[in-house]
Amino acid sequence: MADADVQRESMEYDVAIVGGGPAGLGAAIRLKQLAAESAREVSVCVLEKGSEIGAHILSGAVIDPIALVELFPDWKERGAPLKTPVGDERFLFLTETGAREVPHGWLPQSLRNAGYYVGSLGNLVRWLGQQAESLGVEIFPGFAAAEVLYDEGGAVRGVATGHMGVGRDGKPTENFQPGVELHGKYTLFAEGARGNLARQLIPRFKLNDGRDPQTWGIGIKEIWEIDAAKFNAGLVLHSAGWPLDNATYGGGWMYHFGENLVSVGLVVGLGYTNPYLSPFEEFQRYKTHPAIAAYLEGGKRLEYGSRAINASGLQSLPKLVFPGGALIGCDAGFLNAPRIKGSHAAVKSGMLAAEAAFEALAADRHHDELASYPQAFESSWLHEELHRARNFKPWMDKGLLLGSLMFGIDQIIFRGKAPWTLHRKLADYEKLKPAAECEPIAYPKPDGKLTFDRLSSVYLSNTNHEENQPAHLTLKDASVPTAINLPKYAGPEQRYCPAAVYEFVKDADGNERLQINFQNCVHCKTCDIKDPTQNIVWVTPEGGGGPNYVNM
Repeated sequence: MADADVQRESMEYDVAIVGGGPAGLGAAIRLKQLAAESAREVSVCVLEKGSEIGAHILSGAVIDPIALVELFPDWKERGAPLKTPVGDERFLFLTETGAREVPHGWLPQSLRNAGYYVGSLGNLVRWLGQQAESLGVEIFPGFAAAEVLYDEGGAVRGVATGHMGVGRDGKPTENFQPGVELHGKYTLFAEGARGNLARQLIPRFKLNDGRDPQTWGIGIKEIWEIDAAKFNAGLVLHSAGWPLDNATYGGGWMYHFGENLVSVGLVVGLGYTNPYLSPFEEFQRYKTHPAIAAYLEGGKRLEYGSRAINASGLQSLPKLVFPGGALIGCDAGFLNAPRIKGSHAAVKSGMLAAEAAFEALAADRHHDELASYPQAFESSWLHEELHRARNFKPWMDKGLLLGSLMFGIDQIIFRGKAPWTLHRKLADYEKLKPAAECEPIAYPKPDGKLTFDRLSSVYLSNTNHEENQPAHLTLKDASVPTAINLPKYAGPEQRYCPAAVYEFVKDADGNERLQINFQNCVHCKTCDIKDPTQNIVWVTPEGGGGPNYVNM
């Protein structure tokens, strides 16, 4: 169905924001605060593809409140849902059956969490949404921004939401509702890691020119309720090593928060080389380690989810602005990988962009570049923090042991101010080796107690998509999965996806074909990143589809 055949209504705003996460809401709130301080009217809207604010938010999460304090100095009095301060801290190097704890005094500052809080980022984002609405921000959950709109000069002038009620055949159903155009004098993109629209904006405006390739990880997480006798409120446990080998970047976590709740998860760098590796199965193995299983045994698994994270660092940060808009939060890649934190950076980047947009609006500007945003970033504490961490991923590319040693020297001796900056040349998808050069990995079957299969896990994510809609996981060339990916890489999509979306099945003639179960998709974006032929393109499904996380 061609958009030219559909009449779309339009709505006008001073600033349109795509994404209702910490970056988007931080920007919206800051704009309204500045407007109130100067007695000006500034209209702001936030589009959120999840069914509600927070539905698609997933993070560890240990939260540094530094940006929250700047946004709301009285955040505690306002009732922000950060109730569990960090208590005991442990960092373990794991072997298959053993664990060696690093003395706390040996840890670089980036791995220390005193003064921070353990909790649910999703619940914090819901609270931020309430604060934004109380300030007059218009929030539209369940509406996915599917298209960037440009003016005659090529500047971004807003976005359009996807049509609702389109059938699998691409034709309108009886429930059809056309998308809506939201025009803004400036549009801020806060879609999270590997945003669908940012993926288009970056090459269009050459925002990555002169930057290192982006690098990513997949984070897989579960929430458990455990025995009260094993619960240690505020415990923050991080680990490196097993089940991943020395050459594969990644690490695990376990955080105790709330009432006997535990967040447990594993991050696997998407630069891994063996196509037989399955991040989902590696996470299942992780939970069986004695140091982790001791807490989980006898407990109950409550939730499951997964999300790609942008862990590139300063060298890969794209140009942040372009005519009519800006990238904020993980759409740009502000996460600090060695700190395993990004929400504070997301909020801060949103605030900086909001301040630049407000300044431009006050000068009666529109659709130009918000040059003061990257300038403000470069003089901020956020830039200083990311500069200190800039060599982390390049060092870790050299292996866990050497990388940990060299980054320790970088942080402890040079305090992040070494007179060199390391670079990377390859994107994650380019690092996958042919299957013939790699050893298959035999993963144990799930026991239904500590370890589980994909489908029962997806069930706990409350994922739902209207089945009669076009698949949002698209292929540039439908022949590539069986012509290249299967024979050369042993069909890696069936392993890197944590939600059983991709499977190779035989048709009536005995020929293999790739089946895409898009209804299972938890919107992690891993396929879009790791596909070795870059043939898979993730586009927005009908608004409101995807996971419905409760406490993630």
